[in-house]
Amino acid sequence: MSKIYGYARISRKEQSIDRQIRNIKAAYPEAHILQEAYTGTKMDRPEWNKLIKAVRKDDTIVFDSVSRMSRSADEGVTTYFQLKEAGVNLVFLKEGYINTQTYEEASKQSIDSTGNEIADIYIEATNKVLELLAKKQIATAFEQAEKEVQDLRQRTKEGIETARLEGKQIGQKAGTKLHIKKKGPAMDDIRQYSQDFDGKLNDIDTMKLVGLSRNTYYKYKRELKGLL
Repeated sequence: MSKIYGYARISRKEQSIDRQIRNIKAAYPEAHILQEAYTGTKMDRPEWNKLIKAVRKDDTIVFDSVSRMSRSADEGVTTYFQLKEAGVNLVFLKEGYINTQTYEEASKQSIDSTGNEIADIYIEATNKVLELLAKKQIATAFEQAEKEVQDLRQRTKEGIETARLEGKQIGQKAGTKLHIKKKGPAMDDIRQYSQDFDGKLNDIDTMKLVGLSRNTYYKYKRELKGLL
């Protein structure tokens, strides 16, 4: 009997993995979730390795997005086709156009042979082009995911540096009394900037930009999740 797995990953332990799990469970309630955190420099992923060993032909692995499968475009494309060739179904909730089932359907849209030798040469070449285009679309999705991660890191650095140049305090000065930001506006900012809601920043960078203490930040964040 085939199984459905959900794989969720965060790159920093300060991030929340709840959103990914929530999205996977909403689409596949029966999915068995494997989750883990690892840094960009530490590529050891024990839960992923466990999943790769356990998965069998006709099983399904569900990801919230293509970026959760791999940070490296080359590694992602290689793993994608290795799993596809092994008969494993891959589902990407945010990039459904590269699900293995979609790829298979696109591959089947080849032109049939006519029996005419000259015409069949052109048909074979056309089918090869269609296959290459499908593979290129998958590679592009992984490349875009890798670029978005790199761009986000750069935007975060630039945003913090711009704030410093404008004289804004990033984080709390040592030895100064904490200024408590009003709850309503602070929660609005968390919703706007945190990647667990509508934004792109991780917890540490959101905390700095919003200007909250760690305890207050996580308290407000928990309250926001309770409203979802």
